[in-house]
Amino acid sequence: MHRQAEARDATVLAVDVGGTNTSCAVVDVRDGYFTTTFERRYSTKAEPSLYEPLGRFIDEASSAGVALPELLCVSGAGPVVDRRIALTNAPWGIDGDGLSERLGLPTYVINDLSAIAWGVLLLDPSDPNELAQLSAPDGAAPDPYGPVVVIGAGTGLGFGYALRDDGSVRVYPSEGGHVCLPVYDDESRAFSRWLEARYGFAAGAEAGVSGQGIAAIFEFLSASEPSLSEAARAALSAPAEDRPALVSTAADSGDALCLRVMDMFVRLYARVAADAASVFMPSGGIYLAGGIAAKNLARFTEGDRFMRSFGQGYREHVRAIAARTPVFVVKDYAISMYGAANAAIHLADGSRRRPC
Repeated sequence: MHRQAEARDATVLAVDVGGTNTSCAVVDVRDGYFTTTFERRYSTKAEPSLYEPLGRFIDEASSAGVALPELLCVSGAGPVVDRRIALTNAPWGIDGDGLSERLGLPTYVINDLSAIAWGVLLLDPSDPNELAQLSAPDGAAPDPYGPVVVIGAGTGLGFGYALRDDGSVRVYPSEGGHVCLPVYDDESRAFSRWLEARYGFAAGAEAGVSGQGIAAIFEFLSASEPSLSEAARAALSAPAEDRPALVSTAADSGDALCLRVMDMFVRLYARVAADAASVFMPSGGIYLAGGIAAKNLARFTEGDRFMRSFGQGYREHVRAIAARTPVFVVKDYAISMYGAANAAIHLADGSRRRPC
């Protein structure tokens, strides 16, 4: 798979540490094109640290005759502090200095949504294999020099943003997934109060807009159902981490309760994105990353469910901001690998030396 960008030639070891898998890839960048030449995936929880899978990966790549990398970029969930990430979804952390010392490579440690933001900058908005644009009343097109916001609902809810207004690219992390949960009607307000009782304080957006959010919405709505379908009972009895997929599958089969769950999830997601549009005014676009949006694209597009909620606002100028903000669903699952490679080259060249 190829991407075109203004980037110097380099070979980068890109690593994305997730709660389930640690993905590694050698990304070769030549004449502005990004190509994955070797990749492997390892179980995060099965490894005692990051050193072990990385060591095996480099040995395997070398044995396969793959050109060895000259840069290393590792992304993970959580803020970067002193080139380290205390991972929120894994039993160990990421230590940039330790990796650099052990592997002898210039090493960059970035937030996982920063990696996706760097990757989004490589995508072609006109390519439907890479991005799906959600319909907008103004048919908004992204400004190639405007701010970009990335929102990723997966196990949790991640945020990142990029600025391109001074001739250089700067990508920043954000903990925007923990802003207050936006509500829009009586049912969503009742859900917010239900979450507040669970957490002891007003819940953040992640509590409703994420995989765990789907599980929570399902639990909340099922409590008021006089009887549950077989599919809903199976989801309710399953471990919490398995419920989002079961609910989505049941919704695809027409289960009424699970359809309501996915409807609330999409509308809450849209309101989070609408708030981000007002805060950042991202003329370069809002990009919905993470597996949930791509795997449930029909839920977002059906009846313009997402964009109708996204476009609502209590003031005319707020609605106008939403109307001119393009929104895309990221369909390219390799985005974090290409993004990490893009980040490594920019950071190595000194465009932004602080971890992101």
